[in-house]
Amino acid sequence: MARFGRGVIPRRSADELRHMRAAGRVVAEMHQAIRQAARPGVTTGELDDIARGVIARHHATSNFFGYHGFPAVICASVNDEVIHGIPGARVLVDGDLLSIDCGAIVNGWHGDAAFTMGIGGITIEAKRLVDTADAALAAAVREMRPGNHLGDVGAAIDEVVTAAGYGSPRDYCGHGIGRAMHEDPDVENRGRRGRGTELAPGMVLAIEPMVLSGGHDDVHQLADGWTVVTSDGSLAAHVEHTVLVGDHGPEILTRP
Repeated sequence: MARFGRGVIPRRSADELRHMRAAGRVVAEMHQAIRQAARPGVTTGELDDIARGVIARHHATSNFFGYHGFPAVICASVNDEVIHGIPGARVLVDGDLLSIDCGAIVNGWHGDAAFTMGIGGITIEAKRLVDTADAALAAAVREMRPGNHLGDVGAAIDEVVTAAGYGSPRDYCGHGIGRAMHEDPDVENRGRRGRGTELAPGMVLAIEPMVLSGGHDDVHQLADGWTVVTSDGSLAAHVEHTVLVGDHGPEILTRP
């Protein structure tokens, strides 16, 4: 989930990171289970049930369900829905783009991640959009090294997205994460290299590129109070990982 706010980045202890890694493993398993189940004819509500089952098996807690009233364990956003889609009776069809965002809490510590996938056969342009989002996330993760700056992370995302001719929304971004799902600082999807907080070992951020195929940043929220869509109806992709600045480089805590 995206949000707003600014501030410092705390450095997590070894014990705190142990719990965050455990939460990340639960999120990664949720992703794997949903990827395996997502196909034409399945509803987004059924995918939410699958995620609930994973959380229950691990005796974890959802950090999405009930968050400011959100009614589900996952966000399931389809096609022009950028983020925060509410799962329910919608049936997935061949050619859809599906973005799943979900998280978990283990012993009070949070993990949060998202992915976008095609349902059945998708167009070449839709695949290029997903590949660009994945490449933007990978580029940002590579910047999560001691001595780099928060601006380097955002700049890496923006460079990949703009080079592909795509856009990203300005009012939604990644975030700090730890005892709460959304902590300071904002992790913008654009930035200036060498600017912002200097990264140091033990810092953890949720990095989440949102890529709009229309090549602009124009989005709006639907009447449900949650779902954010592209204003021109173009496709969107959303990816995210919870990432640790390690002593010698980045560690993705939500990778399987």
